[in-house]
Amino acid sequence: MAAEERSLWRRMIERIRETSWAIDANDGIIATAGLLQGFAGAGAGDRLLMYTAIGAMLAGGLSAGGAKWAEVAAEREAQLTVAREEAEEIEADPAGELAELAAHWESRGLSPELAHEVAQQLTARDALAAQLDAEHGLEEVMGAAAPWWAGVETAIAFMIGAAVPLLITFLAPVAVETWAILAAVVASLALTSLVAAGVGRLSALRMLIRSLAVGLGTMGISYLAGMAFF
Repeated sequence: MAAEERSLWRRMIERIRETSWAIDANDGIIATAGLLQGFAGAGAGDRLLMYTAIGAMLAGGLSAGGAKWAEVAAEREAQLTVAREEAEEIEADPAGELAELAAHWESRGLSPELAHEVAQQLTARDALAAQLDAEHGLEEVMGAAAPWWAGVETAIAFMIGAAVPLLITFLAPVAVETWAILAAVVASLALTSLVAAGVGRLSALRMLIRSLAVGLGTMGISYLAGMAFF
């Protein structure tokens, strides 16, 4: 199914089943919390911290989304180039491409006769798709909307993560704000890391340790920098 034809609901479900959304959310949590801790270390008041959190959420989300859009757009352009080159090769030498496809399946363990039959059937169905899969591991060329979807999804995930320290800044009294942000960040990173580990079938402990190390390290260094330079 082409990317343009996928429903919003289906894309959301597919996104949830991946681990990348949790990584993007963690980036939002860590980047915003780190910035807030730096300003807090410099003695910033509630209003400045609030403006800082909002700015970090919006700028960070747009930046992360834009970077993801550019990355996926470049990947799609590379796929289109490969597809165009393969189409030209098939048109110029269909017999040679069929032989290459048969050799591919033979290298995968099929007998020469069966490999040739499989290559013929796949070529008859969709010659270009068969060559792209065999030679480049490319099952489907991205649709035109794929880069935009990737950018929007990344931006939303980042902003959701950034909203955690933002809400603490808005709700917590200034006297406990730093510790409240720290506790919220630790809890949020733990939750997203454990969920991502379960979805990706990764080591929950290792992912949790990495996330907390980066998050707490970023916040600590930012706080000390704020105290030292302001």
